[in-house]
Amino acid sequence: MAKQYETVIGLEVHVELATKTKIFCSCSTQFGGAPNTHTCPVCTGMPGSLPVLNRQVVEYAVAVGLAANCQINQYCKFDRKNYFYPDNPQNYQISQLYLPICHDGYVEIETGPDKKKKKIGIHEIHMEEDAGKLIHDEWEDCSLVDYNRSGVPLIEIVSEPDMRSAEEVIAYLEKLRLLIQYLGASDCKLQEGSMRADVNLSVREVNANEYGTRTEMKNLNSFKAITRAIEAETKRQIERIEEGKAVVQETRRWDDNKEYSYAMRSKEDAQDYRYFPEPDLVPVQISDEWLRAIRDAQPEFRTQKQERYKKEYDIPEYDIDIITSSKHMADLFEETTALCRQPKKVSNWLMGETMRLLKEKGMDPEDIHFTPGHLAQLIQLVDERTINGTVAKEVFEQIFDRDVDPDVYVREKGLGAVTDEDTLKKVIEAVVRENPKSVEDYRGGKKKAMGYLVGQTMKELKGKGDPGIVNRILGELLNQE
Repeated sequence: MAKQYETVIGLEVHVELATKTKIFCSCSTQFGGAPNTHTCPVCTGMPGSLPVLNRQVVEYAVAVGLAANCQINQYCKFDRKNYFYPDNPQNYQISQLYLPICHDGYVEIETGPDKKKKKIGIHEIHMEEDAGKLIHDEWEDCSLVDYNRSGVPLIEIVSEPDMRSAEEVIAYLEKLRLLIQYLGASDCKLQEGSMRADVNLSVREVNANEYGTRTEMKNLNSFKAITRAIEAETKRQIERIEEGKAVVQETRRWDDNKEYSYAMRSKEDAQDYRYFPEPDLVPVQISDEWLRAIRDAQPEFRTQKQERYKKEYDIPEYDIDIITSSKHMADLFEETTALCRQPKKVSNWLMGETMRLLKEKGMDPEDIHFTPGHLAQLIQLVDERTINGTVAKEVFEQIFDRDVDPDVYVREKGLGAVTDEDTLKKVIEAVVRENPKSVEDYRGGKKKAMGYLVGQTMKELKGKGDPGIVNRILGELLNQE
């Protein structure tokens, strides 16, 4: 009988915090600046420069820890992690080893069609500074260093080895991302590197007590890449075990284009980073009052929103799940509904046209920039029959792209619905005269012919006719003996 294996996975998740300035200096953390323009003597490791801790980093770290059911170390301190790499200007990183700010927490995930619940343990969350970034120039055959990212504040969330599949890993990451986004602590954009996951993975026989030898995989910048990397590494380790070869403890780099990982360096259990207490920073002491203030400021999270939406709004559960999967989308829904008091119509626009345009343009819900007021105005224009549904979709695209004022846009473009019955009757009579075959078909029992005649009428009216009035007048004309 073939041996059965299980995968054991733990994650180290690095999250860039959404502070305006870096962790130990006042340089900007904004993404995408020209290389080495967001730098100063502190974040480039110049001799004699001294770090000063950003208070907001502590508040974000505590807020995430509370959301992840962690114990908070109200007395914690920083340590120096010494290593030598070109993108690490000081030749050390200020991190936390001995007294991290948060420890012993968990998040609950749901997987499978039956939404099976499972708690994933969090060993610790610690604060640290990010390193710079190496850019490898293949044309010039050299590497360049950009220190803009050096000193950007990070929290590292270290899980217990509690995950057993790629599905559980993605559920865990999505839960963490939502908690952090709802807190406003980070945008968690994997493609921009503001959320990065290193996967520690081993395999063992089912029911075995000991863990297998683990590898660590880096360079994973999308959920799809993480899934593919886990599946490929699981297969690779099982094949080695079946062949009687040892799995080597090492760090591996995932190449998503080739769907293959290759060894970067071996990794011993006790790699000597020569940690020692950071001499330039005093310990952090979080008072009971400060901790209480952070706890009191915690927002309504997704699960709480879902429960409230079920009670307050008459919208399907599917809509609720999609809308609350983005903090920005949930805020947009609530603010628009508060203005127009029509939750189902707001939900329809978000679930329909908004999701379609996001997919078409390859955007995330967090990238939506139109205002709730303009969507509420559009809904009102349709309700008042100032514009019809077809024109509303055209106007919405302009709202989505440029956040135009729908009242002004409809007026300037002359898109208001034609509701004058005399005008409509003249157009409809002309359409009936020009399409005797369709009229004959309709009167002969082919009711679909009515749809063709409505379409021709709307074409003549350039899509601006009121469908209700057009259908009524057309019906009256066709049913005359």
